[in-house]
Amino acid sequence: MKQNKDIELIQQLLLEKSATKQDVYSITLKKFEIFKHKAEELADFLTGKISAKDPRLTFEILKSTENYFELKIAGDILVFFMHTNVFDFDKSHYIWKTSYVRNHYLNSFCGMISVYNFLSDSFKYNRSNDLGYLIARIFVNREEHFFVEGKRQLSFLYNDFVHNVLDDQYVEKVMNSIVLYTLSFDLLVPPFEENMIATVADIKEIGEKVAIRTGKRLGFKYNLDDNNQG
Repeated sequence: MKQNKDIELIQQLLLEKSATKQDVYSITLKKFEIFKHKAEELADFLTGKISAKDPRLTFEILKSTENYFELKIAGDILVFFMHTNVFDFDKSHYIWKTSYVRNHYLNSFCGMISVYNFLSDSFKYNRSNDLGYLIARIFVNREEHFFVEGKRQLSFLYNDFVHNVLDDQYVEKVMNSIVLYTLSFDLLVPPFEENMIATVADIKEIGEKVAIRTGKRLGFKYNLDDNNQG
């Protein structure tokens, strides 16, 4: 095949961008395993400290695969999910305002670990209509630099993408912050109007698996965020 500029560009993109994405995926998978290990350590520690005093409070890993695990923290379940793709960011994103990214565009490519919060009863009673909330997204790049998107403390504790490297200590800190954030907010009664009318089928389903849809408000609303909300 003739070596023209298009072929040269294809080769360059493959060797730079595509290879970098493979590196980022491998690094993110490694970090995800560390998150899983830290979750197991935290569950074991809390079991020893808390469950012995109050056996109703249980802490454990419920399900675990290569890119997914569930951490039960008393009445909550935290779902950690590692996306299998690698992402870039719009040029308006704050990381593009740093020389770290502007001067080395490959540093912008990140793997993503998402963390969702559900009520443990939603899983226990198979309430498939219950709501879960995305509470954090952890991004890590080829040099293991990272930042976290979230609300409250998660939005400002881990946003130094230029300097923060996701080592074991930072994984533990992020894990603890996520758990603290989750435990800080409680289940709210759904609006009365939402449950004013029920069909016979609804009532039968409620009787079988307590199927009224519920969810935890975690201090924010995605479309209409109110700073006065708890």
